[in-house]
Amino acid sequence: MPSPDIDGQQRGYVIPIGGAEEKDNNPVILKKIVELAGGDNAVICVIPTASQLDDTGERYQKLFTELGAGTTHSLPIAERSDAQKQEYLDLLESCTAVFITGGNQLRLSTILGGTPIAKAIRKLNARGVHIAGTSAGAAIVSQHMITGGSTGIVPTEDGVNLAPGMGLINTVVVDQHFNQRNRLSRLLSAVSYNPFLIGIGLDEDTAAFIDGNNEFTVVGSGAITVVDPSDIEYSSMAEAYTGDALTLLNLKVHILASGGRYNISDRQAFIK
Repeated sequence: MPSPDIDGQQRGYVIPIGGAEEKDNNPVILKKIVELAGGDNAVICVIPTASQLDDTGERYQKLFTELGAGTTHSLPIAERSDAQKQEYLDLLESCTAVFITGGNQLRLSTILGGTPIAKAIRKLNARGVHIAGTSAGAAIVSQHMITGGSTGIVPTEDGVNLAPGMGLINTVVVDQHFNQRNRLSRLLSAVSYNPFLIGIGLDEDTAAFIDGNNEFTVVGSGAITVVDPSDIEYSSMAEAYTGDALTLLNLKVHILASGGRYNISDRQAFIK
């Protein structure tokens, strides 16, 4: 399970977003986060660690407030010592949703990894608090986090770079800006290592709202590409040399637009 089990508790939603989510004309993803978090009773904590822009946290605070959130906080965690601060832990304890902004996912992992803040986020999710992340903030929700790799369609032996993520979801690997940045090859490279993993490629302005039963619904203007290697018959990864193209036989791929659903545990896709 993604977050530690707590008897009698329903895990909160885990919401990876493909980046560049609509903020002005029809911000359906951000609106839905506010609704899930409680509307005018929502308390949303923004973690802008991945960004190096000083105003990122404040901009998301303003957006969530304009969309009806009751209270918003920004936690300006810029170095590992900040992720130890009791004042930030206390604010997290009061929240109904956490939003992790975009930027550089290695900033997130190197600054937050193993800290009291990261541990608190996992525990909060297990208690029912919703955890959303956009772009870099989406990549880090999975246990295996994509940090870079090749563009294009054909997977290669060295086509993806991986690092430990936050582990809110441990059966998927997430990629973002998916079609806009032509990232199919690196997602295929990632799932070729082990068919335990399901690849989820998130287009921009598109989110997977993953509920406590490990089923997600697609929200947004793009699509989600799901790569399921569970029935794979052959992968050449073990024999390939650096830079070699891979042979992958019998992969299953789903393309899900808004309203589409996918059960991660059963590996089944559904329409509305």
